[in-house]
Amino acid sequence: MKKYFQYFGADFPAAIVVFLVAIPLCLGIAVASGLSEFSGLIGGIVGGIVVGALSGSQLSVSGPAAGLTAIVAAAVLKLPSAEAFFLAVVLAGCFQLLLGIFKLGVIGDYVPNSVIKGMLAAIGIILILKQLPHLVGYDKNYEGDETFIQLSGENTFSSVINSLNFFTPVAVLIGVLGIFILVVYETQWVKSRKIFQIFSGPLVVVIVGIIITKLSASVPKAFALKTDQLVNIPVAHSANEFFSFFRLPDWTQLANTEVWVTAITLALVASLETLLGLEAIDKLDPMKRVSPTNRELLAQGSGNIVSGLLGGLPLTSVIVRSSANIQAGARTKMSAIMHGILILVCVAFIPGMLNIIPKAALAAILIYTGYKLAKPSLAKLYFKKGWEQFMPFMVTLLAIVFTDLLKGVLIGIAVGVFYIIRSNFRTAIFVVNDENRYLIRLRKDVSFFSKPVLKRKLELIPPDSVLIIDLTKAEFVDRDIIDTINDYLLHAHLKNIEVTVKKSLFNDSHQLVTKDLVLADDSAH
Repeated sequence: MKKYFQYFGADFPAAIVVFLVAIPLCLGIAVASGLSEFSGLIGGIVGGIVVGALSGSQLSVSGPAAGLTAIVAAAVLKLPSAEAFFLAVVLAGCFQLLLGIFKLGVIGDYVPNSVIKGMLAAIGIILILKQLPHLVGYDKNYEGDETFIQLSGENTFSSVINSLNFFTPVAVLIGVLGIFILVVYETQWVKSRKIFQIFSGPLVVVIVGIIITKLSASVPKAFALKTDQLVNIPVAHSANEFFSFFRLPDWTQLANTEVWVTAITLALVASLETLLGLEAIDKLDPMKRVSPTNRELLAQGSGNIVSGLLGGLPLTSVIVRSSANIQAGARTKMSAIMHGILILVCVAFIPGMLNIIPKAALAAILIYTGYKLAKPSLAKLYFKKGWEQFMPFMVTLLAIVFTDLLKGVLIGIAVGVFYIIRSNFRTAIFVVNDENRYLIRLRKDVSFFSKPVLKRKLELIPPDSVLIIDLTKAEFVDRDIIDTINDYLLHAHLKNIEVTVKKSLFNDSHQLVTKDLVLADDSAH
């Protein structure tokens, strides 16, 4: 435990940044899901304290996720009560525990790096586009929305365009000044001053935003911020009222099949998003630590059980908060835990103080976070790596921006797999010729996917040639490939082609016909 507190000077300022970012996201996702705002805050508290303590990841931050909003909203309408939904969250956590116990966390390891980087860049672009309306005071869509088609009927781009008609001068001032402060904080002069390490850039942006909001109270109402342009946390006026915000699951709904269907759906989607998020956060970790995926599933399952028992939203590892955590300089998991504690303390004791924070200030923080995730240099880097890397990167990026996170990643994985298979086609079959002598060498694993390529190469061998088919470098040769070679051997004499097949001990067990076949002995290898 001592090693965690030795980085307190870095983790606590980062925790404040994540806390400021998490509050509006928890509230917005809860409202969009059709549940009370306090359900979102419970999710943020449990995601920070419970999942943060149990997770093996040092920088990942968990909480309510926008990717689950559609599933949650549909389930809330379908189930007989909110309490029945909270039961589904508890059961989803139990399923996640089973996934962790059976070590199914390896799924995330099979996602190509180009897809992960495309996902991070897409999240950055989405942050910028989604927060621009909030930056100018247009708050029609909830905080944390990541889908292209929004609940209001607008899409990402139409929302940005419509926001131009709803400029609030004070909001614009706060937002633009906030971005300027964050840019200045990145300069070497500021980084070298200890005072600026104590007061982090995002914290200064929020403080400046609050000051401007207070000073603008005397300007005409048309120019000043309205109540809905500020953070809006439920305020309890007594301890009893505060505890009344918590709601227990309805255990009588255990026999309801819809509860179980919802639980399984939540467990699968939340686990997949968590594993993808964990893989992405490890890529951003300056210390390049590798998080144990199965332990993460156990931590997320435990967190969802606790969240459901208290009346909270389902949880996943969330890239936006985790990215803010990394960029704020966090070093260990204490940052995530402390951000959860901060939410709990502030919601319980000083909610009124949080309700004076302008959303435009938080939008500035998220926009700058988005820029750091989606720097143009990243696209240039993948372009230089070749189409096999660039296409999955770009397709993932565009698919996420125009659909949602999960669909976009699945599309990106499909494109990545296509290029992997395509690359294997090219490298599995190697052809060399010298006048009328030809060598076709099969290398690595030669699956049935390579059959069309092999048939085409064989058909290009001209009459009256000498052909060597070398299998000695192949670790695996599919039965379809052997059948293709056999078919060719049976008809090669019609074109007066002399064929020699070199076989290793490994692939000698394959049944190759001997008609028109000259076997190479071991000395020829």
